[in-house]
Amino acid sequence: MQVAKEIAVLLGEDAVSFDEEAIEAHGFSDWSTSNSTGRSVAIVYPKNTEEVVQIAKICNKNRVPIVPFGAGSSVEGNFSSPYGGICVDFTHMDQVIAFHPDDMDVVVQPGINWVDLNQKIKDDGLFLPLDPSPTASVGGMVSTNCSGTNAFRYGTMRDWVVSLTVVLADGRIIKTRKRPRKTSAGYNLTGLFVGAEGTLGLVTEITLKLAVIPQDTGVAVVSFPSIPEAAEAATKLIRSGIQLAALEFMDDVQMEVINRHGSEAVRKTQWDEKPSLFIKFSGTTEGIQGDIAKVQELCKPFNPTKYFFAKDKQQEADLWAARKEALWTMTSIKPENYSIWSTDVAVPISRLAEIITKSKEDSSKLGLFNSVIGHVGDGNFHQSVTYETGNEQQTAAVARCVYDMMVLALEMDGTVSGEHAIGIGKKKSLVNELGTETILLMQQLKQTVDPKWIMNPGKVFELPAGSNVKEAPRIS
Repeated sequence: MQVAKEIAVLLGEDAVSFDEEAIEAHGFSDWSTSNSTGRSVAIVYPKNTEEVVQIAKICNKNRVPIVPFGAGSSVEGNFSSPYGGICVDFTHMDQVIAFHPDDMDVVVQPGINWVDLNQKIKDDGLFLPLDPSPTASVGGMVSTNCSGTNAFRYGTMRDWVVSLTVVLADGRIIKTRKRPRKTSAGYNLTGLFVGAEGTLGLVTEITLKLAVIPQDTGVAVVSFPSIPEAAEAATKLIRSGIQLAALEFMDDVQMEVINRHGSEAVRKTQWDEKPSLFIKFSGTTEGIQGDIAKVQELCKPFNPTKYFFAKDKQQEADLWAARKEALWTMTSIKPENYSIWSTDVAVPISRLAEIITKSKEDSSKLGLFNSVIGHVGDGNFHQSVTYETGNEQQTAAVARCVYDMMVLALEMDGTVSGEHAIGIGKKKSLVNELGTETILLMQQLKQTVDPKWIMNPGKVFELPAGSNVKEAPRIS
């Protein structure tokens, strides 16, 4: 508490909040797989890099944990506060610092929402082509190396970050590189901080590459009799060479959910309640028409039961909204005193149909509400299971099911986290994936830039023995 008051003296009383409801919202998420019972003692709202430097210096001097907060849409407990400390919310650092349309890049603060950014630059025919949660901030996207539905065509956040300005634990400021599209000068520090979940430093400025907005887009939804047929059709489309913008999957359960509980726009369509592929096209209008015809032909061997093709831009938005709203729709119908365990894995594309089918079979045996959705275009999918909060038997059964899914992904030479990062929820599985020697190297890097281990402690891996960072008091 004393540290928070010291920060308030330097930054102003309005920059620090002790509001209990706000602290709870910054430490707990209803759609997060992993939540901590600890909470921060205060929330600090910096406005620029210099204020972040002051926060870091005070916390470092007093060995107080720093937990960065973007939009709170991550699902692995990435912004939880198991060791208390100060939550640094970047809401007020939401500006475009410099826009270079001829260079196709932009420099922004971490608090800017990616949808708002694209609105600001669209008149120049450019956009940031990631497509995570519409609530996500660019800083959070950097922190988790997010991706979203467009990753099949455009890759992940790491592919679009040119440079970062980072405040280290002791208050030093570094810039990872300058602005050219390519460089072979020195270590790739930009890549080191992308996906580090705030455990190495606080990102205060981001230089992003931009893409040209496609001339036209289109959306189709194709349903299939079974998950194996839908997954095999997806693999066929991936191998076809058609330049799809996105290729998504939703199982029969999720299709039933959107029919009954989707938004008004989503419920305009009477969805076929069968496993379905959501397909986004982009390019020229003529090229898209050709791609649609090819997709229809490629899907035929897998017995498609129904096709939906967007006839105009409004219908295109409505069809795609069904996929984008999936998590929020599931959360909205969750009974009181129930939780959702939602997590993801990614595997080589050739193993995709197998792992989706097996994961769905295993989760269905639990006798609980469950669904599988995902970014199948890049081998990444999500499994969600609803269970009674506090029911130890159900919690253990779901945990085992999810753990088995991650084990299977690793056996297929996959990863335990395609886009959610590690947070507090997947630390054990990360060791299984990378091995102790690789984890040791990561910890040595962490020790070098954050020797007191105050930067988002408890995320990615456990604190070292003898750490002076203490666990926060439990919230009852």
